[in-house]
Amino acid sequence: MARRVYICGIDTSTLPKITHQQSKELLDKIKAGDQSAKDYYIYCNMRLVLSVAQRFITCKENMDDIFQVGCVGLMKAIDNFDVTLNVQFSTYAVPMIIGEIKRFLRDSSALRVSRSIRDTAYMVLKSKERLQENCIGEVAMEDVAKDLNITIREVYDAIDAISTPLSLDDSIKTDGDEEMRISEHVADTEHSIEKWIDHTDLLDAIKQLDDREREILNLRYFIGKTQMEVSDAVGISQAQVSRLEKNALEHIKKCL
Repeated sequence: MARRVYICGIDTSTLPKITHQQSKELLDKIKAGDQSAKDYYIYCNMRLVLSVAQRFITCKENMDDIFQVGCVGLMKAIDNFDVTLNVQFSTYAVPMIIGEIKRFLRDSSALRVSRSIRDTAYMVLKSKERLQENCIGEVAMEDVAKDLNITIREVYDAIDAISTPLSLDDSIKTDGDEEMRISEHVADTEHSIEKWIDHTDLLDAIKQLDDREREILNLRYFIGKTQMEVSDAVGISQAQVSRLEKNALEHIKKCL
């Protein structure tokens, strides 16, 4: 009994099945320009598209989109198939459908990367799959790099380039099976709430200094001048600069 799958509004269990002889007859009609035969042949082979599309079910792309792209590959296969060759249509069509889906997934990536890097990434995946056949554990990326004669950095860069980026609004499960947004787990060490409060308090303390004290602190700690250089810049003695600087720092410490 055919398994019922609804995709793009189609109940795949109702799709017709055709024999090898019927397939040849329909292909002959298609080559002769019979559009109704072509439409029917596409319809009959949608189950083939589904079987290929299901290989990509782990992808984050919408399954309906993948199925529709697979149908584009199917139509290209029909247009290019040579009926004079002693080859089953499915043998020719499957690689065409896979290629069309892979091209769609590659070009619809959220990050735009160069074609050469994308090609390297798929070579890495293919190499890893091939090496895995003779490996008991997980294939090391160093082995993949050696197999492809590229650096380990190129391997990781290529894989990162085709990886689907996560949104800070995406949810993840905690140890207690509770869902939380990624943003709640990402720490901002540069703009933490503690640093923000300290920065605000510092600004408030500096605002309480008089203009001369603020000027001296700016020249000493933001511009990086020596006390002698500050003395020349503001027109007072170095001893006065030292005293005003000390008083300003003590005031700030008290405020903090």
